[in-house]
Amino acid sequence: MKTLDVITIGRSSVDLYGQQVGGRLEDMGSFAKYIGGSPTNIACGTARLGLRSAVITRVGDEHMGRFIRGQLIREGVDVRGVATDPERLTALVILGIRDQDSFPLIFYRENCADMALSEGDIDEGLIADARCVLATGTHLSNPRTEAAVMRALTLARAHGARTALDIDYRPNLWGVAGHGAGESRFVESAAVTARLQATLPLFDLIVGTEEEFHIAGGTTDTLDALRAVRALSDAVLVCKRGAAGAVAFAGAIDGWDGGQQGPGFPIEVFNVLGAGDGFFSGLLKGWLDDETWPRALEYANACGAFAVSRHGCTPAYPSLEELRFFLDRGVVQPDLRNDAALEQVHWATNRQGRMGGDWSTMRVFAFDHRMQLEAMDGYTPTKGAAFKRLCLDAALRVQDGQPGHGILCDNRIGRAALHAASGTGLWIGRPAEWPGSRPLTLEPELGADCGGLSEWARETVVKVLCFCHPDDDAALRAEQEATVGRLFTAARRNGLDFLLEIIPSKVGPVDEDTTAVLIRQFYAAGIFPDWWKLEPLTSAAAWSKAIAAIEQHDRHTRGIVVLGLDAPEAELEASFHVAAGFPLVRGFAVGRTIFGAVARDWFAGHLGDEEAVGAMADRYARLCGIWDRARVAAQDGA
Repeated sequence: MKTLDVITIGRSSVDLYGQQVGGRLEDMGSFAKYIGGSPTNIACGTARLGLRSAVITRVGDEHMGRFIRGQLIREGVDVRGVATDPERLTALVILGIRDQDSFPLIFYRENCADMALSEGDIDEGLIADARCVLATGTHLSNPRTEAAVMRALTLARAHGARTALDIDYRPNLWGVAGHGAGESRFVESAAVTARLQATLPLFDLIVGTEEEFHIAGGTTDTLDALRAVRALSDAVLVCKRGAAGAVAFAGAIDGWDGGQQGPGFPIEVFNVLGAGDGFFSGLLKGWLDDETWPRALEYANACGAFAVSRHGCTPAYPSLEELRFFLDRGVVQPDLRNDAALEQVHWATNRQGRMGGDWSTMRVFAFDHRMQLEAMDGYTPTKGAAFKRLCLDAALRVQDGQPGHGILCDNRIGRAALHAASGTGLWIGRPAEWPGSRPLTLEPELGADCGGLSEWARETVVKVLCFCHPDDDAALRAEQEATVGRLFTAARRNGLDFLLEIIPSKVGPVDEDTTAVLIRQFYAAGIFPDWWKLEPLTSAAAWSKAIAAIEQHDRHTRGIVVLGLDAPEAELEASFHVAAGFPLVRGFAVGRTIFGAVARDWFAGHLGDEEAVGAMADRYARLCGIWDRARVAAQDGA
């Protein structure tokens, strides 16, 4: 009845990955930020594969420590064992991809938080709740952290848990190589060998590369090293051999043919950093599910292949659905990161780790309008910015810390509100289109290549409104799809969710098929929105056709929100009752119905700030209630 499958223990860090590939680390100009450290990576990798994982580590009481804790939660990792150290900083690692054989890195770990892990950080109740405890070699390098690991292992064995070791040898983290040798994977050291060998009898599974078994076994002959480890431990030994695959030895070491192997995958080597942690994640999935060793090694090799082919460590690891998709379909092209079908599954099924929160219900106050406000009497840019702060205040008043609320806010007028919304728990969408444009034109601040998206906060959803219709001529359709496609590609490259809004009724007559036809056209153009924003459809049949068009192409989409088009509240209520009968419709994104009359009165000086906030909050709250009641009624009716 244990509630955890695996607890990992040891390093946690923030990885700063150079984004330029093929150059020296000293020449890198920009970096992507990920969580890192072998145990932290493995905890995330196993969580993605459906195992219930936790990590025991320490982070600093600062921004990077909070980032690690928050990202672990988004990945679904239990953080009860993550302690906050008030005195030490979170570890940092700077990494780069020089070429297919060289991956320079620098560890910033001087007196870092995770190296202060102590016996007092090991909670027996947490250990007792796990089926497996995994230790990594670095935390055997220091007496204090070694004592913590030994206590965790002793408790694990006392409570019937399996134990595993990732040898994870980094010579400079053991003090046998200098700061500039972060890339080094092997330096002989009798002291390190002795320290490792003292712990080997405590494990049921020991995993390492050939070089890591060399240090554990005390010899550079791999088979002799494996035999030396076998003399000290009855554990299953899994040796990773790079392109030669991996071999599991459950008994005597009689030669490579005496071990068990799983199928490998012919893929391009792009980045080996973190590949071993991906491998161990897949191996644990098979081992803890009591699969055969060839099957467990197949999982491990596949997960390692994903890591080798992508940028970053944890971000590269697959979801369980992605792993199954890959194993069923096989390798289509060796550079997996450029396999469009595989990358779509990767993106969609790991989305929660990029942007957490419960968005199964979406109640969005849309005040991203620009030209509608600019046309109002009394408008000035300064007053427009101030009004949008009032809109945000109204949204936050209704949200009151509850999930399922959001805003749409622009950057041109609403920059102050947009920035203030960050970190509030609101879902935040930001428009990218030039208001009212047809053919679609994007905001100039994005640049011709949409490079401006690199400046957007990572929690922001890219929203674009396209006025389009199935009767559009071929040239117009091609132009608009190209613009949307360019923006969609840039959003993906920058790790941002993408919302596509389509409004055909402003272009021509609509019927039950109109929206479904448009949806299929955008998918055919290679555009896979995370969100759809659709106008209220004319009937349940029209909703059914639109949803069928989405699910036919992308059953992982986050869902649909219904727009308002300045409709009266009673009209919106009627449309909500139709839309709420479809689970894929998550809620609404309504603006002028909430703020329109209030804005006119406020700009004219007839309404004060508090009155404006109160009036908008009341209207927004009423719409939330209308949607919630419509959803309940639909569920009761089902």
